[in-house]
Amino acid sequence: MSDRIVVYEGAPALGGGDRRLLSAVSLLVLVGLWEAATRLQLVSPLFLPPPTAVAREAVGMVGSGELGRHLGVSLLRIGLGFVLGAAAGTALGLLLGTSRVVEAVGNPLIAATYPIPKIALLPLMILWLGIGEAPKVAMIALGVFFPVVINTYAGVRDTEPLMVKAATSLGAVRRQVLVKVILPSALPMILAGYRLGAGIALLLVVSAEMINATTGIGFLILHAGDLMLTGKLMVGLVLLSLLGLASTWGLRALEAYLVPWKEDFRR
Repeated sequence: MSDRIVVYEGAPALGGGDRRLLSAVSLLVLVGLWEAATRLQLVSPLFLPPPTAVAREAVGMVGSGELGRHLGVSLLRIGLGFVLGAAAGTALGLLLGTSRVVEAVGNPLIAATYPIPKIALLPLMILWLGIGEAPKVAMIALGVFFPVVINTYAGVRDTEPLMVKAATSLGAVRRQVLVKVILPSALPMILAGYRLGAGIALLLVVSAEMINATTGIGFLILHAGDLMLTGKLMVGLVLLSLLGLASTWGLRALEAYLVPWKEDFRR
């Protein structure tokens, strides 16, 4: 905490407009270098088509409905898995942080199962749940569950004991302490867990769709790669990048709205 304050004190403050401008410029420079590299034949367009060709390919895929079909299926899988995993992770994290019995029982189980790569569970999920949407959604939910439950538990445990004692001494019952003291205190950590979970959900949906799907962004990338359709392949990759940016910015906006007192959002 003290290291972070030293860095901010020594660095010039940037307004929101300046930061957005720098972010836009960095992206434009990246796209410009990419276009220049292909135009100058430094890289064969067969292996890395220029951004303008990728954009034309994307427009064609939008017009034919192909892009919308793959994107819609992936978003549905991500949405269902994220909601299930985040809800279960938040609820269990709160229980772990507020109950010594649940903490004693749950912590060893989480420590034992968290290191297992979630993609390794897909064959087991298929055996248990069949080959439809259920195993993909379940795997994404598991991937989201762990960072959320760990962050929620850490957030609850970091709640200032003095605040809990003050609320209790003022007559607050257990439910009021949880809702009005512990939950707001843990909220930044919980939302940080959601951000981690959103990134993991993207990784897992692509992995699952490459193994066991006939639609979705992961299937689109794998199928295009098999046929050497690098334009479509790059459209899929760019789409994943845009989804990652959208989820990060959306969750940061949610954090800024729900946790306005957090210092990071005013920087």
